[in-house]
Amino acid sequence: MRHKKKFNHLSRKSAHRKALLSNMATSLILHKRITTTVAKAKALKIYVEPLITKSKNDTMHSRRMVFSYLGQKEAITELFGEVAPKIASRPGGYTRILRTGNRIGDNAEMCIIELVDFNATYTEVKTETKKAPTRRRRSAPKKAVETVAQAEASAVTEEAPEAEEEKAE
Repeated sequence: MRHKKKFNHLSRKSAHRKALLSNMATSLILHKRITTTVAKAKALKIYVEPLITKSKNDTMHSRRMVFSYLGQKEAITELFGEVAPKIASRPGGYTRILRTGNRIGDNAEMCIIELVDFNATYTEVKTETKKAPTRRRRSAPKKAVETVAQAEASAVTEEAPEAEEEKAE
């Protein structure tokens, strides 16, 4: 029975589980998205979201607390320098799990876990540009019609002075 078991142990001892989650959290922070199994992604989400919340407050204490979980200076620098300013206004839900199907070898359910504000597909605002409608008839293009009309108008103005000269004679 699972009475009073709050989190998934992932079939590992506590030291192995802590190392696994620490390494996965570091990879997620550095690369912004990783591919893993759904069970590990859910455990990682519970592990990494409080760390991201702590990174909003950039103090020496919060840096040391996060470092005790992650253990890599590069990840701390990336978290406090690049990730924290982007998620400053977000109240929670910093990660997204996208299921990708089953793994070929053992049929494990796979997914991509990513930081929400770093996915260009969802964060960029697309500006719609209207394309010119394609012409489907075989009529003369507009520019050609305008040039023909201009040529006729200039020919009429040139003929007009000649006609006046003939009348004068």
